Amino acid sequence: MEDLGYGTTTGAAPGPVSTASVEAARRALASTGVHLMPPDTLTACTGTDSGAWDRFRAHWEDLSPDRYAAESGTCRLRRFGHFSLAADTGKVTPLPHVPFVQPQDTNPLYVQVDRHFDPLTDAFAADPVLLAVIRLLGQLAGGLDRAAEWNVKVHPFRVVAAADGRGEPTPEGLHRDGVTLVSSLLIARRNAEGGESTVFDPDGKRVLATTLDEPGTLLLGDDRRTLHQVSPIRPLDPGRLACRDVLVTTLTAR
Repeated sequence: MEDLGYGTTTGAAPGPVSTASVEAARRALASTGVHLMPPDTLTACTGTDSGAWDRFRAHWEDLSPDRYAAESGTCRLRRFGHFSLAADTGKVTPLPHVPFVQPQDTNPLYVQVDRHFDPLTDAFAADPVLLAVIRLLGQLAGGLDRAAEWNVKVHPFRVVAAADGRGEPTPEGLHRDGVTLVSSLLIARRNAEGGESTVFDPDGKRVLATTLDEPGTLLLGDDRRTLHQVSPIRPLDPGRLACRDVLVTTLTAR
């Protein structure tokens, strides 16, 4: 796959309102370690439109089973993508597909375990919405650390729950990812209750608790200063499956 340059966007270029929103998010992350960006702000900051988001959501219909989560009783689908992001130009470059490994003192279930996930499809990896989100996250991460280049890991998730069970978005419980910036973008919720995202400081004090219920809502955290978890989901209508689709993207200074 070829390098994906800075000029690949959808919709109009971000304007003064989105610039102010980026600065507000950077200030919030620097002061509290967490920020919640609403969908209209995300749309303005990425320059995307509703048609582009509809096409982007379709990628969640082509995820693969997560056998590691299944070992703990959770039905989860996912893929994994790995990119570099140039801080000065916004150039997004796909990196070779490798196993996903989390560093020590982060995820208690999978620390230092090579987990093998299917890569993003070519269409997903080249989607203009994904590239716009990565570039936005690069701008936000620049308020936390100075880096010429960011290591970007992309994790699309679908968690599913039936009436006789519950879907665990974070089966590992309270954890950090061992990165600079961690983000969770809600793509869709169907027939689901629960799924509250909670962020804590290292002393165990709750910094923020919110349920991502409107698609396009983006939760951001300084992973060096916070820990996070998401409560289980259950079906509202026990006769149908509950489903929660999110895009988790992390940035680490290279």
